[in-house]
Amino acid sequence: MKDVIKIRGNHKLSGEVTVSSCKNSAVAILPAVVLASEVVKLYDVPDIEDIKVLIKLLELLGVEASKKGDCITFDSTNVKNIDLLDDDVKKLRASYYFMGALLGRFKHVKMYSPGGCNLGPRPIDLHLKGFEALGAKISQHGDVIEIDADELIGDEIYLDFASVGATINIMLAACFAKGRTTINNAAKEPEIIDLSSMLNKMGARIRGAGTSEITIDGINRLKGCIHDIIPDRIEAGTYIIAAAAVGNNVKVNNVIPQHIEALTSKLEEMGVIMQIGSDYVKVVGCNDLLATDVKTQPFPGFATDLQQPLTALMCLAKGDSHIEDTIYPERFKHCDELNKMGASIKYHKGSSTIHGGTPLTGSDITARDLRCGAALVIAGLIADGETIIHDAYHIYRGYDSIIEKLRALGADIE
Repeated sequence: MKDVIKIRGNHKLSGEVTVSSCKNSAVAILPAVVLASEVVKLYDVPDIEDIKVLIKLLELLGVEASKKGDCITFDSTNVKNIDLLDDDVKKLRASYYFMGALLGRFKHVKMYSPGGCNLGPRPIDLHLKGFEALGAKISQHGDVIEIDADELIGDEIYLDFASVGATINIMLAACFAKGRTTINNAAKEPEIIDLSSMLNKMGARIRGAGTSEITIDGINRLKGCIHDIIPDRIEAGTYIIAAAAVGNNVKVNNVIPQHIEALTSKLEEMGVIMQIGSDYVKVVGCNDLLATDVKTQPFPGFATDLQQPLTALMCLAKGDSHIEDTIYPERFKHCDELNKMGASIKYHKGSSTIHGGTPLTGSDITARDLRCGAALVIAGLIADGETIIHDAYHIYRGYDSIIEKLRALGADIE
């Protein structure tokens, strides 16, 4: 894997691109397979670096993983609860889902604190609060977390913030808790519905996923299942934004349009012309792009993962656009890199102002995190000259075959 992406910009994109399965679903679903006492078959798992790391961690736990065609089979019948004190744990944020899964199945987990993109403070207090409500005791020594429970007992849990990670982790642990667990102010993201669907196929008793109140009635055993992961709404949004920036009749396939309504409505405000079908979005073109304002919110609001890619498009819009990120107020590392390319962006904690209409020029820039990298790819497609993006490994963590997909649309990228 190369750590540098080179883009020669100002090439029009056209044609069709197919969105891969959802990264944010898959990274929760893979740790969940340790709850199964039988074989789990997952179809269309995205071929990204975070998934490769999770599979390595599953194999450390004794899970057998084998791939045939577009299906990965996971056999957890011989899973063992070992301490996850492996450096791979620190490579991604989603490794924390092993906390809920291992606590649920074994009532004990010891592992490193998770890693992932540096987006400012991202505490896991709500996760730990949920585990404690179920009867677990938690101790932390440096970067090692240990969680134990004699037994897990269902309880009413209120989340101070509708955290996706905490909602999922509590769901995983509560599957084997005695009695009923109720999560109030639960996150509503499609990825939570996807995980709930898989767990229910395995025999779990989960109701309310996609609403602010989720109930889990504990059971003693989960069987295997076959599951197709939903399409990736963030990947879909990224290609739609790229098409709006430099595309002409680009059709983005394997999309659930309802999952990205907050994005498509903003793009329509900006003057982007789209045709939205049952499972695709076609970007026909755009009039002169207009500035707009965006405030990120939990689903169904505007996704924080798309504010950085959208910033690159806003550089083309007439007037001043404003972004406020209420989820990760420090998620603005892309702004300095875009300014190196000629953008005019001012930012302070929690918000940015993009003065549009200044031309972008190819430059040496660095992907500071996953979605920052996506923004820089879009900027490179827009810019005159050659753009060199360093630390491209961040991008490969979340985008399956991004080079090949963009090249097939006509991008000059390697």
